[in-house]
Amino acid sequence: MINQQGTVFVAGVDEAGRGPLAGPVMAAAVILDPLNPIEGLRDSKLLTEKKREALFILIQERALAFGIASADVGEIDQLNILQASLLAMQRAVLALKISPTLALIDGNKAPKLSCETRTIVQGDLLEPAISAASILAKVTRDNVMRMLDNKYPQYGFAKHKGYGTKEHLLAMEQHGITPIHRRSFEPVRRYEIAESLFI
Repeated sequence: MINQQGTVFVAGVDEAGRGPLAGPVMAAAVILDPLNPIEGLRDSKLLTEKKREALFILIQERALAFGIASADVGEIDQLNILQASLLAMQRAVLALKISPTLALIDGNKAPKLSCETRTIVQGDLLEPAISAASILAKVTRDNVMRMLDNKYPQYGFAKHKGYGTKEHLLAMEQHGITPIHRRSFEPVRRYEIAESLFI
């Protein structure tokens, strides 16, 4: 776990957006600076939106390195959501400006990396670096869905972020599905692409 300079760089890695019916899956990798700690790191789902956004800025300011990446809807439909999530994680680690000696992965599956990996179930609750990664991934994905809401305002993406809420299901029934919907997911596959929206 020690590089040639004798320094250990541990990256926390997590994803956001495995469950939604639309939009990309996002992942982040973070190497925290032990000399510049960040208070309040927790699983992103347990934080308020305001707290997540404040920590999102702090993490980028104080971490030794961070990387954020995604796998798009086409890759999700082609590979399946698990493999697309692992691909996004791999890309996030590759985006780090410092090569980690160890990557701590949230969950029980690890992407293929050149460094040592260790999976930790509920790692976003247990490891601050994974918590930091979960926050970067979640806030980035939420921002992406807000931008997509501007493009497809009929669907309410800014509100539900692509999850299968009643509002979202009703919008798919009324308008069909968009190019950012995951066609390999139920119930998305039941609906036709609403081509008239995108001419």
